[in-house]
Amino acid sequence: MSLQELNCVMRPLLDALNNRPFQKLPGSRLSQFNELEKPALQPLPERRYEYAEWKKVKAGFNYHVEIDKHFYSVPFTFIKKELHVRYDTNTIEIFYQSNRIASHVRSYIAYGYTTETLHMPKKHQYQVEWTPERIASWARKTGEATEKLVETIMSSYLHPQQAFRSCVGIIRLGKSYGTDRLEAACKRALDIGAHSYKSVESILKNKLDQTALSETSPLTNGKGTPTSHEYIRGKHYFK
Repeated sequence: MSLQELNCVMRPLLDALNNRPFQKLPGSRLSQFNELEKPALQPLPERRYEYAEWKKVKAGFNYHVEIDKHFYSVPFTFIKKELHVRYDTNTIEIFYQSNRIASHVRSYIAYGYTTETLHMPKKHQYQVEWTPERIASWARKTGEATEKLVETIMSSYLHPQQAFRSCVGIIRLGKSYGTDRLEAACKRALDIGAHSYKSVESILKNKLDQTALSETSPLTNGKGTPTSHEYIRGKHYFK
């Protein structure tokens, strides 16, 4: 028996139960509903209920907060403030002291950025003194390769501020591994076209910065660009 057939069988039984007189009280279930409950009913919401979660966050120096590996902007004046985020499948809402300060359409692009231009400081006069020029200058103290890598990363974004977190992370790797190793890792990252914090960190963790790239490596053409190999399928595989 299908659900629809079952409902057809149950409906007369349900009506009979609701109309059956009470044994010790006047009326029936149906009469009590019509007299007491029905007048108090309100219209159903226009939209279906959407489950949402809450998360306590702080905006980093690049005035973005992280939700499920994606970063959303808030007005830069809320840097380092304790914020609350309400998020569901479609919307991100950010609150400060119960007041909503930002709202975004939710994105599921891992490590991507959603940035509202109005959240940015005018003329990039960043209140915590972070600018593309300052980050590049800081990287220059480590070496030319480090400076070039962070400049390459920042230039790949519509708003350079979106790359600040990654660039500062790269520069700070020098505290753990030393500036000489960091410079060598950045040079290797540039050679193989790996322009990200994760790539530099992986190079250092695996000590690849201490191994020279082979000019005759079967995986590269000498410039770090993959060529042919039995385990590389190539673009034609996916056509």
